Amino acid sequence: MSHFAEQPLPFDLDEATPIPIAKGRTPSYMVDHRKRLRTRFMEGGANAMPDYELLELVLFRAIPRQDVKPLAHMLMTEFGDFNRVVSAPQDRLRAIKGIGDAVVCELKIIEAAAQRLARAKVLNKQVLSSWDALLDYCHTTMAHRETEQFRVLFLDRKNVLIADEEQAKGTVDHVPVYPREVAKRALELNASALILVHNHPSGDPTPSQSDIDMTAQIEMACSALGLTLHDHLIVGKSRELSFKSAGYI
Repeated sequence: MSHFAEQPLPFDLDEATPIPIAKGRTPSYMVDHRKRLRTRFMEGGANAMPDYELLELVLFRAIPRQDVKPLAHMLMTEFGDFNRVVSAPQDRLRAIKGIGDAVVCELKIIEAAAQRLARAKVLNKQVLSSWDALLDYCHTTMAHRETEQFRVLFLDRKNVLIADEEQAKGTVDHVPVYPREVAKRALELNASALILVHNHPSGDPTPSQSDIDMTAQIEMACSALGLTLHDHLIVGKSRELSFKSAGYI
């Protein structure tokens, strides 16, 4: 198995021992390989390359003078695809031999950038007319999480998204939610409507009975305060379930 060493940083890293190479020089085959990948990306975009090669491009920055292809394949084997690698928990990433702070930092920068780009397409926008963008944002931020997360999207009278807040985190199959706190926060933000969103790490967005009961409690609390609950979205690995479309609301 190949080992990897990251670019020196101003602090100690617990990295794998690097493969010795000529001091001050990067092997020509590696230079050529990196150049080919970058050229293919610039000319054809991400669609022109498989996930592991896109991952190599990210790893180039953190590991400038080692062959990163074996590490890219290792990450793909462990997590499944590019999205799951980028969104993997830091402790699981560091458990892969050859991964240290520099690689983790690069991956988390990519994840943060993706989330900000997706969020920018929905924040301060009329949500009901930008539904596909909203679903993309929810999948980008939540689909690959390994534990449940509960978010509330707060809308104004014109159904413009004014705030997107994480209300709670949980375990792999449960997240504690308090209807009164959700309604109270809506009043604090002067919101008029809500959309609830949470993920199912199992990948199956089918609602549990506790999901259905919790939604009914929040809908009741909202109704008492003159707030509208537009929907509750459960995000799975590759698809989502809408409570409104499924007839639960």
